[in-house]
Amino acid sequence: MADQLRWDYLSCYGHPNLKTPNIDRLASKGVLFESSFVQSPVCGPSRASTYTGRTVFSHGSTSNQVPLPIGELTIGHYLRRHGMRVGVVGKTHMEPDIDGMERLGITKETEIGLIVSESGFDPYERDDGLHPDNQAQHNKTLSYNQWLNKLGYEGENPWDLWANSAEGENGEILSGWKLRNSNKPSRIAEEHSETAYMTNKAIEYIEDSGDGPWFLHLSYIKPHWPYIAPAPYHNMYSESQFSPVHRNDSEKKDAHPVYQ
Repeated sequence: MADQLRWDYLSCYGHPNLKTPNIDRLASKGVLFESSFVQSPVCGPSRASTYTGRTVFSHGSTSNQVPLPIGELTIGHYLRRHGMRVGVVGKTHMEPDIDGMERLGITKETEIGLIVSESGFDPYERDDGLHPDNQAQHNKTLSYNQWLNKLGYEGENPWDLWANSAEGENGEILSGWKLRNSNKPSRIAEEHSETAYMTNKAIEYIEDSGDGPWFLHLSYIKPHWPYIAPAPYHNMYSESQFSPVHRNDSEKKDAHPVYQ
């Protein structure tokens, strides 16, 4: 799964310029849907629908920070019943149903509490992707940050200082949170990006599973905002190679300043 990735920007769906060879390989060996629609434009509810096979107003997770009710079963729960190891690497945006857990006397510290809190998945390497500096304690315990520190990227939050930042002409640090800096390469090597890190963690999970039955939900954070990316991806394509934006006349009237 990839976050905010448009189907019409994939070469397996016919984009004339953008090339996505690895996704194309997956499409050629799997199922390519020609008429499929997400149930919500919002991260959490859309994932909840994918996990449960139900619409947003059926499963009840209508927005981010609104948890799936504890009685909602996901693909993770069903596969566990068949003896499979079920894990997640990357983003889920799932929240624990604290009220439901309290009614049943379940705490997050127990094994069943952890699985329920993670919507049926073992959080092998969960990372929801946005790590601002005001989350100091979280940033210190983030596995990706600890890995970057070991590689020599300094700071308490190297995700923000290196992976989510660029350098200006005079060496100043430019924030990746700002869209105007997204045309510059991030301060991190391609092989140290969060996408590469998650891929390596997925490979590690598969190898660690051995010959036993396993299921892995690999959920990439990108291309979700912040849009900054390491070289060579930051300028791999020019604006002229992108598909034109389709707007009808009514959408063009009194447009929000952002869109003008």
